[in-house]
Amino acid sequence: MTSTFRFAVACVLLAGAGSFLQVRNKAEIVPPHETFASFPYRVGTWAGRDISITPDVLEVLGPGDFLTRVYRDAAADDAGVELLVAYFPSQRTGDTLHSPQNCLPGAGWLPVDSSRIQIALPGHEPFLVNRFVIGKGARRGLAIYWYWAHGRAVASEYWAKFYLVKDSIRLRRSDGSLIRVTTELETHESIADAQDRLLSLLKVVFPTIEAYIPP
Repeated sequence: MTSTFRFAVACVLLAGAGSFLQVRNKAEIVPPHETFASFPYRVGTWAGRDISITPDVLEVLGPGDFLTRVYRDAAADDAGVELLVAYFPSQRTGDTLHSPQNCLPGAGWLPVDSSRIQIALPGHEPFLVNRFVIGKGARRGLAIYWYWAHGRAVASEYWAKFYLVKDSIRLRRSDGSLIRVTTELETHESIADAQDRLLSLLKVVFPTIEAYIPP
């Protein structure tokens, strides 16, 4: 798919989503949910600490409920894993989920390589996610992210917009979330080892994340 075609598709989807959600504004269902303020700091052998979101990143994200935390595994002497979960109870006013590619450069990290991989998490069939190798000078990191709404995982930002419109019609809901984990590669560490660390946290924390995002 060419970049011009992707841009055209994105414009059509955004315009359609905005117009439709404005029309159905009064009929929208905004489900109750637990806020991330009560999200546990300890999951399995992992212990977390909060990190703040910079104003420029908050501006890109828009209004919503956000969890930003670094978790470290007490059972392993590894680098920490930063967990970001952004949940939007409503996207009817045009504040929709954005790709983390918009946020990472603001923190000084630039994409080096991108791909899609399949992962399997407890209670779900394997699904595709985005994997980015990122760099800041001589440093390297790894990021995995996807969009999650109503029990559905989507890697593509464009398909996420499509399902936003579809679910607004079918369910009268426009809520959705973005889930991202990142870690910095240690000296002489392979991408595969860093990916294993990200997946290790996801496997223990994802069931808890689901409890905070309405199905």
